[in-house]
Amino acid sequence: MPSKPSKNLETFKNPASDRDYEIAFDCPEFTCLCPLTGQPDFAHFKIRYVPDQHCVELKSLKLYLWSYRDEGAFHEAVTNRVLDDLVKACSPRRMQVEAQWWVRGGIGTTVTVQYEKVAKKKR
Repeated sequence: MPSKPSKNLETFKNPASDRDYEIAFDCPEFTCLCPLTGQPDFAHFKIRYVPDQHCVELKSLKLYLWSYRDEGAFHEAVTNRVLDDLVKACSPRRMQVEAQWWVRGGIGTTVTVQYEKVAKKKR
């Protein structure tokens, strides 16, 4: 059965949760639609994170990014949503999502969003 786009981000247990290490994903084929014109927008997403208890499973990430192909979204909104969804799925220690949007009308756009887990105070 062929794969289908999905908003379901799956995770697996971090095999080294006792240490900080960085995972980087390079996703050069992101596509969504311009919400004003309906024309395709293309971006190169770079995702970097320090996992805590869970890591993002790669195939689910691929299907998640694919799920935007027929959705209209402003660059800023979709970049923030990707970060929010990834944080919700794996609750990392830190994460950064950078989206480099291809030139349209002579203007290229880069949107960078970040998340850092707030340490809980001990009583």
